[in-house]
Amino acid sequence: MIKIKRNVLEQIQQIAREELPNEACGYLAGKDNKITHCYRLTNIDHSPEHFSFDPKEQFETMINARNKGLEIIANFHSHPETPARPSKEDIRLAFDPQILYGIISLAEPAEILKFFKIENGKVTSVDYTLI
Repeated sequence: MIKIKRNVLEQIQQIAREELPNEACGYLAGKDNKITHCYRLTNIDHSPEHFSFDPKEQFETMINARNKGLEIIANFHSHPETPARPSKEDIRLAFDPQILYGIISLAEPAEILKFFKIENGKVTSVDYTLI
């Protein structure tokens, strides 16, 4: 189980709303399965159905997190009109089995965040608690 600071969840929700109608995306960092930092990244696809990180921002974020002694625990993206579950594309593009994949849905029920482990096409839900 992972833990996530309440203010990080609120940041994710805000970012997802601000990016509408497109998908929002970013990284979540912390230590010891405790997410304490949210890094907003640009969705260079500017699409409501998929996302791609800006490579320069992605690299800078990873360096910033490491310089703070943090590890990237998860990436996240929003689903503006669909539930918080990995799409076929999300599963196909899940290349890193070490990272968690967070999805926040802005559909009904609104602003639900869920985490998943995706390895070799197998999706496993990961529980979290707010701190």
